[in-house]
Amino acid sequence: MNEQLDISTEQVDDIALLLSQLERMQVAQCFDQKFKPHGNWQGLSMGKTACVWLTHILSMSDHRMNQVEDWSRNRLKTLQACLKEPVRPGDFTDDRLTILLRALSRDESWDDFESCLNHGLLRIYDLSVKRVRLDSTTISSYAGVTEEGLFQFGHSKDKRPDLPQVKVMLSCLDPLGLPLGIEVLSGQSADDPLYVPAVERARRSLKQRGVLYIGDSKMASFNTRSFITDGDDFYLCPLPLVQYKLTLEAYLMPVWNDHQPLQKILRSQDGMDVHIAEGYEVEGGHLIGHTANAVAGERCLVIRSLKLAQGAQERLDKQVKRLQDKLSALNERKQGRKRYTLAEMQARAGRLLKASSVADLFQVDYDDQTQKRSVKGYRGKPNRVEEVPDVTISVKIDKVAYEEAVRYLGWRLYVTNAPREMLSMEQAVLAYREEYLIERSFRQLKNKPLSIKPMYLQTDAHIKGLLRLLSIALKTLVLLEQSVRQTLRENQQAIQGLYAGNPKRATTTPTASQVLGAFKQIYLTIIYQQQQTIYHLTALTDLQQQILGLIGLQETIYTGIPEKLKVEKN
Repeated sequence: MNEQLDISTEQVDDIALLLSQLERMQVAQCFDQKFKPHGNWQGLSMGKTACVWLTHILSMSDHRMNQVEDWSRNRLKTLQACLKEPVRPGDFTDDRLTILLRALSRDESWDDFESCLNHGLLRIYDLSVKRVRLDSTTISSYAGVTEEGLFQFGHSKDKRPDLPQVKVMLSCLDPLGLPLGIEVLSGQSADDPLYVPAVERARRSLKQRGVLYIGDSKMASFNTRSFITDGDDFYLCPLPLVQYKLTLEAYLMPVWNDHQPLQKILRSQDGMDVHIAEGYEVEGGHLIGHTANAVAGERCLVIRSLKLAQGAQERLDKQVKRLQDKLSALNERKQGRKRYTLAEMQARAGRLLKASSVADLFQVDYDDQTQKRSVKGYRGKPNRVEEVPDVTISVKIDKVAYEEAVRYLGWRLYVTNAPREMLSMEQAVLAYREEYLIERSFRQLKNKPLSIKPMYLQTDAHIKGLLRLLSIALKTLVLLEQSVRQTLRENQQAIQGLYAGNPKRATTTPTASQVLGAFKQIYLTIIYQQQQTIYHLTALTDLQQQILGLIGLQETIYTGIPEKLKVEKN
């Protein structure tokens, strides 16, 4: 018999893993509790629709709404088996996803959802809360600027001041980097006033006090520090240079005079203790010249970072050489080049000195002379001798001023209200050094796998909703990564096969992108015959089985897909 077969294939890959992870996080459950759809909403609930969109974003590194419907149409059976209910492409049209974004943009509903989700995650994953890190970033776009819109011109952290931007304030749980709260603000917003609302948002989710909040120098305003203290929490941040520039010498003079010993600060690196910084704590914990702006019980730490000092000196030396070369170039004599008078030479050198931040490190002298030059006559005019200016500039580095500048490099003042038994000086420095954790979250948000750049949306409500949706995706990545790393650590294991071209290379700290990247080439094949339908799924590799075990998920989230579809059909 020549029976006609109808065969179709769906690419499963990491879909089952991501939907199972989102189910464990109870995203859909919290979503449906806090966001109520319009009465005409049909099909998948808003929560499950959001989970499918999040799966598309994490799997495809694409946040565009117009890609989800076609993507889901090619994976309907897979989605149906994973969600355990019928799925249709119409569940993921642009219109429905737009409704999701508008719902997410409602501040009150989002606050309730965020608190519900965070509270559940802390319980499900048994996460201890001791430190929260705060920081902001900007996201540039080619969108147009409107008077009241989110996209505005401002100080760009993307180094694109020519583009309008939106500002994002993020609070993350240390040391995981798990996002607790996200604020979406207009691009010209100053950073300083953003910390108090961010702390308030974190407190609503954590529902506990005694937490250490860590931020950069923009968190050091007196109002922010007082607000954290009044709420029975703690803070750690460096002071901005403008607050102590004039009095820094008072802190360092005892060090230079050998009256104040410095404590070495070490960090374990590759099994060795590396000297990374040194410093001391100011007696009495008050700020010299700023006692009126000191918080009660505040400690002041005077710290010199060796790496910061080395890098600053390298930059200083480059600036010095650059200015020295530019000034010396004024003495060059070339054919057709005008010779400067003393006033012209001083004016040109003055402009170079004014534009440089290291002008105070130079001694500049001018030698004003004239030179006789023979000029051959022409057209009947006699030969003649004329005097031309011969002004030269001599540039010399002021060694005393240079050494004085170098002595200040690498020094910073940190303030904290945490008691010594909770946060020693060494612990404070090491805690602040982990700033890269939140920076990594920003990189994941802007680049792959979340790929917010470039942002294709222009409506403020849609922009706010999308960034909030991506904060859920960021939570998913962090928790997925944490589950794998924690199990490896507890079992004292390493995992192989995650590095392309080097399958035997092992790691104890795989990234979420590596984990998801391992779930490729998994296909669901559907064979339609006259009397029956056959479902076949690609067998899981040993690596894929190992990863599922590390995450704590059953292999049946994949192997059970054919059976679920067969039962549903019957």
